Amino acid sequence: MKLLRHTAAAVAFGLGLPVLLILIWWAASLNSTSIFVPRPGDLVTTFFRVWGSDRFLTDVLPSLGRYAIGAILAVVLGVIIGVVVGLNQTLRALTEPVFEFFRALPPPVLMPILMFLIGVGDAMKITIIVLGAVWPVLLNTIEGVRSTDSVQNETSRSYGIVGVRRVWYQVIPSAAPQILAGVRQSLPIALILMVISEMMASSSGLGFSIIQFQRRFEIPEMWAGIVLLGLIGLVVSLLFKVLEGRILRWYYGLKDLDNAA
Repeated sequence: MKLLRHTAAAVAFGLGLPVLLILIWWAASLNSTSIFVPRPGDLVTTFFRVWGSDRFLTDVLPSLGRYAIGAILAVVLGVIIGVVVGLNQTLRALTEPVFEFFRALPPPVLMPILMFLIGVGDAMKITIIVLGAVWPVLLNTIEGVRSTDSVQNETSRSYGIVGVRRVWYQVIPSAAPQILAGVRQSLPIALILMVISEMMASSSGLGFSIIQFQRRFEIPEMWAGIVLLGLIGLVVSLLFKVLEGRILRWYYGLKDLDNAA
């Protein structure tokens, strides 16, 4: 019964504000004659008409594929490079100015160069996603590895846990809260860059569809694309929250104990 009440309260808190905003939107658009902001009912109808068609296969799935590949590559590269750099003080000092230089470059400005180098296909779009989404993971991993507990380090060495075994069993679990914080930041960045790359150089995808709707003055269809992007971001966030809760179960358990003390 307690779990049921807790779940009902969580659902109420999660849906309360979105429902309130939709009611405000509905009330504000009742007597509106603006063609730029559709009514909620019209938008729902348009949403299912547009994305329930062949567009789901030709535009939504390719975008999700690019997003998934780009985000996964960014996380894998960020963690691997971050662990290597974080474990070596000299390497950290050597790479810091280089990382700061490339981190300051907005990935969209690299698109013209990448178009010349690797063309306008999926490889270019995925590269743009990786170049933008890798930084939160990389920098958080470096900081997480750098700040591992010195007592844990000495204990691992005392028990002969060194090399790859130490990285796998001590360093990465210790740095996991910061690594996952970086992953949480990189996921929406990857989604934004997926849309931008498709808006600028693509013949399919969500970004391409939204910009085509805007150019053809199909305003409800354009809003339907924006809503779909928001829903994708929401679903990704919820899935990541579940995954993070499972991976960091020990961490949240320790925090609960500290708070209870």
